[in-house]
Parts: sequence; C-alpha cells; structure tokens
Amino acid sequence: MKPPIKVILVEDHPGYREVIARTLRSAPQLELVSQFGTAEVALRELQNQADQPDIVLLDLNLPGMSGIEAIPWFLNYAPDIKVIIITQSDKETDIMTAISRGASGYLLKSSTTNQIKESIQTVADGGASLDPSVAKHVLDTLKHRSPEPAKSLTTREREILTLLADGLVKKEIAGQLDIAVTTVAYHIKHIYEKLEVQNAPAAVSKGYKSGLL
Repeated sequence: MKPPIKVILVEDHPGYREVIARTLRSAPQLELVSQFGTAEVALRELQNQADQPDIVLLDLNLPGMSGIEAIPWFLNYAPDIKVIIITQSDKETDIMTAISRGASGYLLKSSTTNQIKESIQTVADGGASLDPSVAKHVLDTLKHRSPEPAKSLTTREREILTLLADGLVKKEIAGQLDIAVTTVAYHIKHIYEKLEVQNAPAAVSKGYKSGLL
C-alpha cells in the first residue's frame, strides 16, 4: 500500500482553509501535514522539517509575500515538492507567471472537493493539473501568440513532450514508448534544460508557444 501524499496548505482565509482541511482529512490517500495563513511562516517551518511534504496547496492572494513570489522559495527549500495554486484569479498574467515559476497545477476556488483531490493525486504522480476553464484560457492565449525561438529537441524529446502535453506521467510514457522510466526522466531533464523551464506544464506551454507542439 502506497504511503499517503503529504500536503501542506497555505491559505489566509480561515473559513476556506477549514473547508480544504476537511477535504484532505477525508481522503485516506492524503495527509494534511500542516496549514498556514502566510507564505513566510510556511517557508520558515518548511526549512525546519526533516520529512518534506509532497505537495503545497498555495493561495496567490496572501498577506505579505504573495503566492507568486513564494513559488520559487518553496522549490528552493524543498526541491521535490510540487506546487498547486488554488486561487480565485483566472487572470492570464497570474496563470502564466505561476506556471513559468514552477507551479505544477493551477486550480480555481470554484473547484469541487473531488477535483482538488484528483489534482493532488495527478500532480503527485508526476502529471500536471489545470482547472478546465484555466486550461481553455491558456490554450486560447497561446493560439494568439507568436512562436518563440527554442533550442532544438531531438525526435525522441519531441515525442516525450507531446505525450506530456497529453497528460501522461513518466511511467505511462515509458510504457507507450517501450523504454525505461529512467530513460524518460533523462529525456525530460534535457527538455526542461533546452526549453529553460522547471516542470511539465511550463514545458508544454513553451512547446506550444515555440511551435514544437
């Protein structure tokens, strides 16, 4: 049996924070490790934790340091942590900035509790999760942008990037291409380096903007 996914929650609204906390506690595959009202306190505690969490659910509109500002700090203090934004903002600048700074998911607070739980599971498994309306907004935005130059990818790297865009995780990509998971991870690392991004959503976004996808 797989260990539960460890989650920390950073949300300044007490009522909504309690709703999310109850949602996480009701899911046996999830474990709410801690919850905070500010990013500064969350980051300070994260530095002192020997057992790092898997996921941080992060609001954007926080007192003091904003969620956007906090994303790279979370990734710096806990390199293996995955950031899922949960916010009321569907602004293009917030969405694209969060993804470019390393967020693996972007949910709106109108999301159902099941959508939140499913998103956590998807991101923990190595995938990416976008609110349906946000995903449509991102695609519509990218369609109207001029392609950006990008370093050339090999044929295999293009194949893997396409499968990432389809929402497949490393194990699924390995199975489809009949290669080892470690080989997939090696190629993904080089894709990130060439596209100058930190995660799959940002790679897919750059792929569309550059004309690779």
